[in-house]
Amino acid sequence: MAAPRVGRKPLIAGNWKMNLNHLEALAMVQKVAFALPDKYYDKVDVAVLPPFTDIRSVQTLIDGDKLRMVHGAQDLSPHDSGAYTGDVSGVMLAKLGCRYVVVGHSERRAIHGEDDALVNEKVRAAVKHGIVPILCVGEGLDVREAGEHVAHTTRQLTAALKGVDAAATVVIAYEPVWAIGTGRVASAADAQEVCEALRETVAALHGAEVAAGVRVLYGGSVKAKNVGEIVAEADVDGALVGGASLDADEFAQLCAIAAGGPLP
Repeated sequence: MAAPRVGRKPLIAGNWKMNLNHLEALAMVQKVAFALPDKYYDKVDVAVLPPFTDIRSVQTLIDGDKLRMVHGAQDLSPHDSGAYTGDVSGVMLAKLGCRYVVVGHSERRAIHGEDDALVNEKVRAAVKHGIVPILCVGEGLDVREAGEHVAHTTRQLTAALKGVDAAATVVIAYEPVWAIGTGRVASAADAQEVCEALRETVAALHGAEVAAGVRVLYGGSVKAKNVGEIVAEADVDGALVGGASLDADEFAQLCAIAAGGPLP
């Protein structure tokens, strides 16, 4: 049964992936800030997730101009320090003021071979340093066509939350990998089915009260034209946005719709 959305403020997180240098990042943040009036932030939380090389510039702009959006990162190391060439730790991201960090994104799982055990380590590293993990789970087309999508995603979630006491601080993002860049479309009902099951899994692991407060996002080719019907679902509390987050006007409109109304 769907949990009533009491106290779960929608979250729209823009995952820029490997796009925008630090100068372009500054311009993007300024454009979004200009396009989305402050009043909308009362009803939606907005986060931008730039590449590592942009984070300090974005932090300086957001803090200096006292903008209401927040920033985060796209990945972190499970380790705090040491001989891990190319890695960036939660300690470092926390010092850069990162509020959120993406963990277990489908691209990290597919391209970099990250498994559930590593994702779990990264979730725990984020929580340890006071950064909210945006924990991604999702299924490919073969799993979807076999009708195993709910079992698959709930298994991923259970594994990722192993040993995580502060589950209430985790944001979950459902990525229907089969509908990303394939021409196939995941409906709002598809999103609700899995997001509801994910919330029920949190309830089974950590209790109904924790589950009722956890935000579950949808992350499958979200745009301004479809975000309204998606976030209207009882168990969908926002979106992890990819390509649309690189268009300032589109992203601002998307955030406004998630807040309850389009831009004038």
